[in-house]
Amino acid sequence: MSTSLRPGADVPPARISDIDVLRGFALLGILLVNAQLMAGPYTGLGDGPGASAVDRAAAWVVTALVATKFYLLFSFLFGYSFTIQQRSAESAETAFAPRHLRRSAVLFLLGLAHAVLLLPGDILMTYAALGLVLFAFRAASPRTLLRVAAGLLGAVAVLFLAYGLLLVSTTEPVGPEAFAASASETVKAYRGGPGSVVAANARLLPDALTGDLLFAADILAAFLVGLAAGRWRALAVPDRHIERMKRIIRRGLPVGLAGGVFMAVCSDGPLDSRWFYVGRAAGILTAPALTASYACALLLLVRTRVGRRIGDALAPAGRMSLTNYLTQSLILALVFTGYGLGLYDRVGTGVVLAGCLVLYAAQLALSALLLRHARYGPAEVLLRWATRGGLPGTYGAAGDGRRAEDAAAVP
Repeated sequence: MSTSLRPGADVPPARISDIDVLRGFALLGILLVNAQLMAGPYTGLGDGPGASAVDRAAAWVVTALVATKFYLLFSFLFGYSFTIQQRSAESAETAFAPRHLRRSAVLFLLGLAHAVLLLPGDILMTYAALGLVLFAFRAASPRTLLRVAAGLLGAVAVLFLAYGLLLVSTTEPVGPEAFAASASETVKAYRGGPGSVVAANARLLPDALTGDLLFAADILAAFLVGLAAGRWRALAVPDRHIERMKRIIRRGLPVGLAGGVFMAVCSDGPLDSRWFYVGRAAGILTAPALTASYACALLLLVRTRVGRRIGDALAPAGRMSLTNYLTQSLILALVFTGYGLGLYDRVGTGVVLAGCLVLYAAQLALSALLLRHARYGPAEVLLRWATRGGLPGTYGAAGDGRRAEDAAAVP
């Protein structure tokens, strides 16, 4: 995200709707990636037995334009919302540390249940753990936060690049047959009954946590950039930064697209699997530029006549993003695993992604309907109760508005 914003003056006493809009938008990207993980062992690559050219193209496009971009946007918003929670606690004259610890504990437990029951590649546990690191940076200046974030991204990119080049120069390409045995075992497990699904999730969880650890640095970097932006209250007064957002798009979009294309070339072909970490190194450095471009383009769009309607459709889903995130996994598990239809590895990538669009549209509509009758989604009620120990209908006089704190929902 952009790091060149300046502090705003007075903050409007209203909910920061742009946070909801951005989070509602990010839900689509998270769904497109997670659906591929949950639909089959080959779906994310589009290269399984019987995969069509459409499947391969769909997987390639998602890698180039979506993968790693939208969890960065969520992570940025998580860091930004940290400052809202902090101001809310100060305004209510309540100690912030216990609130944050309770919130992190509940996120971790939700993430653990989510990983074991539905999706081993859960992000909530990582957010909970890194949220404690974020707390340690709560007193750092925005410039320090940005320097640390840049250092993290640079260091991890160098490590990935070095390891990737080592693999390219010292190993032979691995064909799909090397993956077939383990893939066959996974397919059988996910097509089995609920007990088989849980056992498979538990078996895959250590590998998923290792993967989360590999990419923890760029999540933490996004946290820190969001924390810096929150200190500047950048999203509370975005109309002051219209020209700056346009510059971010002009400069960031070409860099981000080039990096995304290169990452897809390394991950989904035509280069072989040895190039994966080389591609990810490029992604770590360039994905923030594309994420920032997406976010700025959306913020500019919702300030147009047509765009306001889009914002109005996205905001309710963003207000209950944790509920929607968990619901996405539940629906996908019912479709693809032995919890329900058992379609694991039976549906092509193109069909999976088309189904995601249908599910996302339904979530937008249902979120708007639910929030006409309630202030929070079910998961947000639980998280708010754990954080504040109060009823969902109570509000503190948060610095960014009486209802701003509930914008801190995750993922």
